[in-house]
Amino acid sequence: MDFIAEDGRIYAENADGKVVAEITWTTSAGCDDGQKIATIDHTFVDESLRGQGIAGQLMQAAVKKIQADKSKIAATCSYAVSWLEKHPEVPHVQTDAPIACKVGAWH
Repeated sequence: MDFIAEDGRIYAENADGKVVAEITWTTSAGCDDGQKIATIDHTFVDESLRGQGIAGQLMQAAVKKIQADKSKIAATCSYAVSWLEKHPEVPHVQTDAPIACKVGAWH
């Protein structure tokens, strides 16, 4: 699957131009050391693509982009929080924000 990367968003469209996979994040200045924090707040995978590892691919792409931008990683999306817990090799910071978002839900 070919992903399209923008500031704060990575997504894929089907042949009709419909978004079928997406991950978003917001970036803030939040660290005492001056480093920015990118907080992943939404993950979506269309029902037609579920069970194929697309959400994990989105996470990997987002981590790569966020790290390339020299930002720290945080998450409030429940899928992203869970994924980061399962991948301790990916450095991230905890957030006090409430957990939101569910894979497949539009917000």
